[in-house]
Amino acid sequence: MDNFERNDVLKTFRILVDTREHITQSAIKRFDSFEAPLERATLDYGDYAANVTIRGKELYDTSRRVCPQTVVERKQSLDELATCFTRGRDRFRREMERARASGAKIYLLTEGGDWEKIYRHCYRSRFNPNAFIATLTAWMVRYEINVLFCRPGTSGKLIREILYRDIKERLEKGEYG
Repeated sequence: MDNFERNDVLKTFRILVDTREHITQSAIKRFDSFEAPLERATLDYGDYAANVTIRGKELYDTSRRVCPQTVVERKQSLDELATCFTRGRDRFRREMERARASGAKIYLLTEGGDWEKIYRHCYRSRFNPNAFIATLTAWMVRYEINVLFCRPGTSGKLIREILYRDIKERLEKGEYG
C-alpha cells in the first residue's frame, strides 16, 4: 500500500464506541473532542476501538461482535478502577483474558488519577494503596496493559490519538494489505 492509499484509508478513520458505554453529558463532551466520526459497536473487550475502510472493505464488521486489535479501556476515576480490582475483579479479569487471547493491545486510561494519588490513598475505596499498586502493576505485566492517567477533559483527545496512531502505524508496517 503506497502513501496515497494509506492517506485515503486514514480519511475513513472512525472511533468505535462500545454499546455498553453509557451516554452521559460527560460522554457527549468526550465524543465531541474525538473530532472523528463515531460508530456504536459491541466490543468483546474495551470501551473504544478504531475502524477504517480498506479497499472498500471495513476493518471490522460492526453488525457482529468486534474483537479489535487495539482498545482503550476508560475508567472515570481511581474509585472505578479500584472497583474493577475488587468487587468487579472476576468480570474485569475475564475481559482482559479475552483481549489477551485475541492478541489485542490494551490501553487502560483512568481519568483524574495518577500513581501518586494511589500511593497517598486519594480515592474513596478502602482498597489498600499497596494492594492497588501491586494489582495494577501485576496486571500491566500479565495482560500487557499500557496504563495511562489524564484529566477528564483530555481523555477524548487522548483516546482519538492512541487509536489513530495505532491504525497509522499498522498501515505503515503493511499489516493491512
